[in-house]
Order: sequence, then structure tokens, then C-alpha cells
Amino acid sequence: MLTIEKVDTGNKVQVKSFVDLPYRLYKNCPQWVPPLYIDAYLPLNRKKHPFFEHSEADFFLAMRDREVVGRICAANNKLFNEYHKTRKAHFYALETIDDLDVAGALFGAVFDWAKERGLDTVIGPKGLSPFDGYGILVEGFEHRQMMTMMNYNYAYYPELMEALGFEKEVDFVSCYLPADSFKIPERVQRIAERVIARGDLWVKKFTSKRELVKWAPRIGYLYNKAFIENWEYYPFTEGDVKYAVDNVFMIANPRMIKLIMYKDDIVGFLFAFPDASAALQRARGHLLPFGLIDILLEMKRTKTVSGNGMGILPQFQGKGGNALLYYEMGKTIFGFNQFTQVEMTQVAETTRQMRADLKNLNGVEYKNHRVYRKNIG
Repeated sequence: MLTIEKVDTGNKVQVKSFVDLPYRLYKNCPQWVPPLYIDAYLPLNRKKHPFFEHSEADFFLAMRDREVVGRICAANNKLFNEYHKTRKAHFYALETIDDLDVAGALFGAVFDWAKERGLDTVIGPKGLSPFDGYGILVEGFEHRQMMTMMNYNYAYYPELMEALGFEKEVDFVSCYLPADSFKIPERVQRIAERVIARGDLWVKKFTSKRELVKWAPRIGYLYNKAFIENWEYYPFTEGDVKYAVDNVFMIANPRMIKLIMYKDDIVGFLFAFPDASAALQRARGHLLPFGLIDILLEMKRTKTVSGNGMGILPQFQGKGGNALLYYEMGKTIFGFNQFTQVEMTQVAETTRQMRADLKNLNGVEYKNHRVYRKNIG
């Protein structure tokens, strides 16, 4: 018999059941990168996760004969809805066996939850924090997940979504750029060098994590401001910014974080990270006893770098700011004498200029994550 249970986030057994499911489903999947358990538990901690300071979410388990066969999170991001003047519920953390009845029961719980709150649309996957990966993988199943910056799922997931009547909302495409074919066009290089010589825009670089941490709040607020036109935007709270910055900077190499400055103001940024996916797979969710050491070593030997954040304020995009960003990205890739490839992670199809720029840099689109939508009102 199939039943749906609402998770009591104060019940350790239920919380563990929710967290453990993907580790079991993807146990033998070579493309899946398991999150650290410390991170996997945090979204269910209502006292520590900043989302619960301004919004609400609940978690559900699908049970069959006392076995967990599916899970999902239903969320009402009140700041998102207030800003966009919408009544959308977000779903996240969807995991299910290949069974339409299970998926239908999970979403039935989400639909009921949303209607109780006067919400008329269900959309997702969209997480509880700014740096949770978006969407369900619909192309590129053969490629390994880029750390935990994006989601991975089996090929039957989009089939289940479409069978349940969900439609595409927006796609997030990831690009692969081999270093030997990555090329900054001469025109872009000339513009960047001219901008630097003019002195209006300049590049802030970091040499230590201590210095980077001091700049973290300013970087977080600029990140929020730079993406104001994006589909996923909502005004972050101080807690949202701190959570995102703490998670991102934990694996940051200060030399790979760069800011575009106009006088004393941050107007753009480039976040790049060494790919520690292989070490995360070996850690299997555990930092101790050797997981942390292995992750740190992997960051020094990996040949892949992830470009997980890149943006500039709209008013500086036509003044050489974009050219300076790509110029610095090239210097980041080649300046370490370590990396042979870069992945630009999850670029929204709505950011047409960046998508076009990446193609000009010889980027190859090879993964696609789709955010789905269903009207329930």
C-alpha cells in the first residue's frame, strides 16, 4: 500500500529517512555526486536554515510496505511571490523510484499543500537557497554532476514530469569549454585591455581566504543585484546572503574569485572553483576521517574548473564590463597551469547575451536542466 507521510522535522528517524533516500537510489550511479551529510540535513533544520526566517516549507515521504520509495519538498517563497506578484509554490528535493503512482502521490501532496495556502501554480525544482541547483536533468545523463552545484537524476524523471502534466518553464544549460579550444576573440581582448588602460573599471583580486571573507557580504549583495532581471530572482535577506556566501567560499580558492570594480564599488564578479567531484564521490557524504583532506587534495590535482557565477550590473555591460569578465576568465583558466577544461554551470536560457558569448568562446552545450510548471488553480 502506498502512503504519503509529512515529515516531522523534529523527528530524527523521519529526517534521516528523507536524507538517506538519494544515497540509496544512486548508490551505483557513477555520475551522481553525493552531497556531504552536513549539507543534506541543513534544509530540514528550521532553526538554522535562513529560508524559514521569511518563508515556509514542508517535506513529504512516499512509503510502500514500510519502505521509503520517494520524497519531495513543497515551499512557499514569500519574498519571491511578493516581488513577482505571483502565487507559486516551489518543489525541490524530488527523488522517486521509476513509478508513476509514487510520483503522482508525491505531487498530490504538494498540490494539496499549495492550494491550502492559496497558491495556484507549482514550479521547480527550485531550492531553498540561492545556490541550490535548478531543474531536472533532461540532457547529458552520461556526464558526471558538477559537484553539488547542480542536480543529477535518472532519465525517467522528465518522463514522469511530463506524464503528470508538467510543462517547461525555463531551461538552464551548462557549457563545456576545453582549454585547447577556448579562445578569447581578439576584439574582446582589445576592448578589455582598453578598459583596463582607461582606468574606469579595474579587477580586484584576492590572495587569501581571510581577505575574501571580509569582502563576502559586499559580494553577496552585488550577486543579488546583478541578477535582478533573471527568472529566479528575489530580494535576498541578510541570512540568505550569509548562507550562500558561507557555502560558496568553503571550497573557494581566493585566486579564482575576481571582482570587477568601478572606483570603489563592485559592479561585476567571476566565481570559479576547482572541481572536487571525484573526492566528494569517494567521501560518500562524510567529511571525516579522510573526506576533508581528500577534497582539499583533489582541488589541487583536478583538471576541471567550474564557472559557477559570473555577472555584471546591466549599466556596465555596454562599457567593456563583459569583455573584462571573459578576459579574466581566460586568465583564470590558463594562469594556474592546472586546468584543461572549464564548465560554465547552469546558464539560464533567458540570459541570451551570456549564452551567445559562451558560444563565441567555443563553448559546447552538453547538459540541460529544465524547470517545470503546472497550473493547479
